[in-house]
Amino acid sequence: MSFADLTGRTAVVTGAASGMGAATARLLAAQGARVALLARRTERLTELVDKITAEGGQALAVTTDVTDQASVDAAAERVQGAYGAVDLVVAAAGVMLPNPIADGRLDEWTRMIDTNLTGVLRVIRAFTPDLLAAADAGRAADLVTISSIGAHVTFPDFAVYSATKAALTHLAAGLRPELGPRDVRVTNIEPGLTDTELPAHVDNPGLSDLIDSMFTAIPALTSEDVADLVAYTVSRPRHVNLRQVVVLPTRQA
Repeated sequence: MSFADLTGRTAVVTGAASGMGAATARLLAAQGARVALLARRTERLTELVDKITAEGGQALAVTTDVTDQASVDAAAERVQGAYGAVDLVVAAAGVMLPNPIADGRLDEWTRMIDTNLTGVLRVIRAFTPDLLAAADAGRAADLVTISSIGAHVTFPDFAVYSATKAALTHLAAGLRPELGPRDVRVTNIEPGLTDTELPAHVDNPGLSDLIDSMFTAIPALTSEDVADLVAYTVSRPRHVNLRQVVVLPTRQA
């Protein structure tokens, strides 16, 4: 476990219904932060709030669709009404739908782009004023994006997914010279093989078998491993920015 102390901080975590988002929200709350959980699946969010509360933490379930700006704006208003200004944002919402480019699945391409890239931009648009205000007040302010090693390691049939993650990695790099001089830290985390529900979304039997074989051959990261890294990163002194973190299972490294 990380040795983070996040007492007094207010966090927003997208994709909090499962996987890395859920694990991150739970750990940030355990380390003292008030955490707003943003995702589409209300029942999952409510269950996680109950767990966090039972463990002595503070959490708020906010049903949100990051592909809808009005939904994101309404979520920001609700979070700010309940908790005040936000000083920590973890953009963990994402979808992985690999298929051969020749299949021409425009609906899947659109969904990945709108969730993995534009969805992050919508969240940034909603909460950047809060982050800047926190930094101006002398407090730590963090934007954490969850990308993937697919941003720079190519795999057959993952071209569009990888393109969205490459764009997200580059977005984080571009934001640092814009937000860093104003004391907002931007951290991009690129996990390798991680045990989440994303592989279950794959509808191509050949690719599903390939992914299954990878999990058989390589002891994967857990969502909690990534959450631990997020908590460590955002708990550093405010003048320290771990800007880019690539985390892989040892056997994949």
